[in-house]
Amino acid sequence: MHVGLPFLRALRATAFAVACVLVSAAVHVLVGGAAVRPGVLALALTLTWAGAYAIGGRQRGVGVLLAASFAAEYGMHRLFTVGAEAAPVPPAHAHDGSGMGMFLVHAAVALLSSWWLERGETALATIAHLAVASLSTLWTGLLLLLTVRPVITRQPRRPRADRRPRRPRRPLLASGPGRRGPPPFASVL
Repeated sequence: MHVGLPFLRALRATAFAVACVLVSAAVHVLVGGAAVRPGVLALALTLTWAGAYAIGGRQRGVGVLLAASFAAEYGMHRLFTVGAEAAPVPPAHAHDGSGMGMFLVHAAVALLSSWWLERGETALATIAHLAVASLSTLWTGLLLLLTVRPVITRQPRRPRADRRPRRPRRPLLASGPGRRGPPPFASVL
């Protein structure tokens, strides 16, 4: 099973998007950014998922994941800030968290996300390879069982319990009557 299969690729992209977007939105608000509206959150999830799906064709190392996490974090910060400014009633503290502190928080989240996702990528790849190896071994064993014919050795026949045992046969003329002395007709003479 390859980690780039469409189902696994979508599953990996979903894990990446959910982890990055939800942690980023929570930290964005905690550091002083405006509350993230549900529509902006859904847009961030969709865009992040699409980006993760695009690069998810194969297992990626920490370098690629770090670059993707930084890009996603920067994009989400911009999206959250623009989304807060476009709100009908702009929050009073919409620009409070737009300085160096906000950048450092998003950078820290990108570092943590990329490390965590790289560990998850490695674990998923290991599980996938073990599953394939196990299924391959099982399939090979089943094929061997189906193709190899068992060797049957003949055992000596045993007499059945319902039959009488036979008397041993004596060969013809194996022995004759044993007579000693003169022939029977000699006494007549």
